[in-house]
Amino acid sequence: MKAEEQAMVLDFLPHGRSTGFKSEPVALVLGTDYFTLLEVIPKTGVELKVGETVLIGKDSRDKVEYIKRRVSFNELTSSAVSELENMVEKIVLQKEQQFVDFFNTSRPITLKRHQLELLSGLGKKHLFEILKVRESEPFKSFDDIKKKVHMMPDVVHMLVKRITEEISGEDEKHYLFVRPPVSPQKSGFERHRFRKY
Repeated sequence: MKAEEQAMVLDFLPHGRSTGFKSEPVALVLGTDYFTLLEVIPKTGVELKVGETVLIGKDSRDKVEYIKRRVSFNELTSSAVSELENMVEKIVLQKEQQFVDFFNTSRPITLKRHQLELLSGLGKKHLFEILKVRESEPFKSFDDIKKKVHMMPDVVHMLVKRITEEISGEDEKHYLFVRPPVSPQKSGFERHRFRKY
């Protein structure tokens, strides 16, 4: 996977974490491409606002000095957790075509299970109808899916729920949208490569 280029601010701590070794401003952010949770250090004098999008790509950082490390869901502040679902929804709506394409190109995981079935509220009946409809013409939007699939649950809600589960779930076997977590034995190695994220 490529590195995250942009991220949305979940929380900004002007004096850093209370458990930190030194007092420096820090922000918890959510990558907009792979939903990677990161801790970043803003540039001197910069105050980041919750909900704003910042550039974190290697060559295009405007407000961020550097990416300190990747963090797990359990390391988020309570404020960051409370903002998470809302930020995920914003990203899903901003990248509607990308997620519509998922409905058009999703495939089986095993002989008995399909990627679409990992979305909460979507069972075999919906699955078969989606596969049948997309054969004749690809879906164009969230509204198009809703119109063409009988009794279709709220598409955005399903996606947000799935993405949030992938971000917070340590025992998740299948990752459709989120960069998988780093396994404990790799964490030390990954820490030296944090700037990639």
